[in-house]
Amino acid sequence: MSNTKEIAKRIASLCKGVYVRNYTRSKLLSDPLYGGVFEELKGREMPLLDVGCGMGILGLYLRERGCEMPIHGFDYDGRKIEDGKFMVEKGGYEGITLSQGDARSELPGQEGDVSILDILQFFEEDEQRVLLGEAAKRVAPGGKLVIRSGLQEKNLRFFVTWLGDLFARACFWMKAAPVHYPTSEFMRTVLEKEGFEVEVRPFWGKTPFNNYLIVGIRGHLIK
Repeated sequence: MSNTKEIAKRIASLCKGVYVRNYTRSKLLSDPLYGGVFEELKGREMPLLDVGCGMGILGLYLRERGCEMPIHGFDYDGRKIEDGKFMVEKGGYEGITLSQGDARSELPGQEGDVSILDILQFFEEDEQRVLLGEAAKRVAPGGKLVIRSGLQEKNLRFFVTWLGDLFARACFWMKAAPVHYPTSEFMRTVLEKEGFEVEVRPFWGKTPFNNYLIVGIRGHLIK
């Protein structure tokens, strides 16, 4: 299935409650995140570890687009993990597992590709460095580390990004408020030290947010 509207309708129909259903459908239709990550991972067979997966929407989207790799989602919010498990079971998706835990102290041991999407701002700088290092250890030779993050810059987009994260905390969608946004230089420095070739590119699409896609490639054995 590749029709965006049909995918959004299908995944949203699995959600518990009208608010989450409408939010999920709107996000799938308006946020370039899912299509962008799909373009990075399509055709790949390595297992994917999705750190900060929320309800696991990325995994469901990738399945709807025909990706067959094993996917394990990991998130701090136990409520979202339980909702995600319900959606996986209801939708009959195979090869998708979800677990709850704190990325500050642990990550699942799975090795392959890794995604970290929209969570770095909730970690202090030293915690970001540790998390990226731990994630790097789980990227297999020839694997990809795919990250989306708002980056710290002196512009209106960054201010709107910060306000959006504050609102997400105020309405209890997120469990924490943003504490530190990384810079492009920080991301390049940390990932290059971990042995990645790094690409950083704007990734806001039609949204007002200062999001970037950061892709780290380990080695040259990319399929």
